[in-house]
Amino acid sequence: MTVLLYVGLAALVVSVVALVVAATSARPVQQGVARSLALLEQGYGNLQPSAAETVRARFESMPGWVRVLAMRLSPTGIEARLQRRLDHAGNPQAWSVERILAAKGFGLIGLALLGALYGLAFGGLWLVVVAAAGGAAGLFLPDLLLYNAGIKRQDKIRKALPDALDMLTVCVEAGLGFDAALAQVARNTEGPLASEFARVLQEMQIGKSRSQALRAMTDRTTVSELRTFVSSLVQASELGIALATVLREQAKELRIKRRQRAEEQAQKVPVKIMFPLIFCIFPTLFIVVIGPGAIMIAETLFK
Repeated sequence: MTVLLYVGLAALVVSVVALVVAATSARPVQQGVARSLALLEQGYGNLQPSAAETVRARFESMPGWVRVLAMRLSPTGIEARLQRRLDHAGNPQAWSVERILAAKGFGLIGLALLGALYGLAFGGLWLVVVAAAGGAAGLFLPDLLLYNAGIKRQDKIRKALPDALDMLTVCVEAGLGFDAALAQVARNTEGPLASEFARVLQEMQIGKSRSQALRAMTDRTTVSELRTFVSSLVQASELGIALATVLREQAKELRIKRRQRAEEQAQKVPVKIMFPLIFCIFPTLFIVVIGPGAIMIAETLFK
């Protein structure tokens, strides 16, 4: 058993050294953020500047081979995939592709070492298995957190879209142009959807057409209702249809979908409540109701 323990430790040390040597000999990571929209990205963060600077300083102080190690162990195209998930999450100020890769490498090494220390209590093959499991968890944990942040943001956009579209319809029917109405919605509402509308206006100011800016907004989101809305607007602009009519019909359709989604969630409640009712409430109720009678019967029969 002692020989197996030493062999496992030696294999772990050799693997870590090999990974470090391979990572240090790699080329530096290329920048993946387009410089043309760098100024726009600064205004779409969820952290305060002090917190962002703190997180930035922590990750920039890490050695470069940590990021390269995570990139070497990740699938091909990991930078583009992470950038797309950052767009879905709103491009927080303290998050970037390089910092996420650094977090993945740091989590890989840290949790692998913690798993190895925990596996010392079991020894042998368990040491290697626990260390590998810890390293895999540390490597994919930042991806999971980033994916969760993107899902929450997309859900906020989906919930805010019907009210924003109602306000946009009222502004257009009152006589405002589409760009001015979009500016009113972005100014008088809060949340990620207002930030996306503000970014659309800024991209139009720097030279993009309306259709290009709107399609770029759909590329940064996964909300199907927003994609349908943008497609309708682009087709209406190309065919010369009045935007007020299109906005009114889209607002009516979104209100119907919101009501249907609420009814769907309400229909799921009985199914979701069945499991805690069967496994938590019924056993407790049986103990409270039948327990005293069972105790009295046992005392009477076995006294």
